[in-house]
Amino acid sequence: MATAMSMPKRSLWQFGTREIVYSAIGAALYGVLSWVFNNIQIPGTQLVSVRPPVAIPFFMGIVFGPLVGLFTGGIGNVLGDLLSGYGFFWAWDVGNGLMGLIAGLVPALMGKDEKNYVWGAIAAVVASFVGMAFPALIADPFIDRTAEFGAALAGTYPAVSITNAINGAILTPILLYAWNAYRSRSGR
Repeated sequence: MATAMSMPKRSLWQFGTREIVYSAIGAALYGVLSWVFNNIQIPGTQLVSVRPPVAIPFFMGIVFGPLVGLFTGGIGNVLGDLLSGYGFFWAWDVGNGLMGLIAGLVPALMGKDEKNYVWGAIAAVVASFVGMAFPALIADPFIDRTAEFGAALAGTYPAVSITNAINGAILTPILLYAWNAYRSRSGR
């Protein structure tokens, strides 16, 4: 559903100066807001926090492209973990980057734009489950060997995926709505 206010069509994989700036802004925002929420842990989980800021990489991927979502999620998660004092967990940083990348791909591959809020919510849910599968079900059990596969499948993976999906499904459409309202008022 394209409108006269839609941004000009660009390559899905474009990554120039504009995208670098958006990636830096998104990563900084995601990192700082993650730091704020990282101390609110979900009871019964290991380092799984309430994560409203996860909507930022989803939003950035949908609006500015999958590569912006990738860098916003990956670098932003590194910043959030370092600010929180957790250290560096490469697989989870990659997983957060994958969430932003996938969120940017879902609407693009389905021919939807950033004005379609339902597809924004769907993209966030799909990205949550696919993106978090890498660290929880592949990297931790089989590469880093820091978790048993069964425990990750029954505990960490559903906890983090569902938390991200709920936050993303609710907050991503709100961010998209605010972005579109801003663009409409500013004539962009």
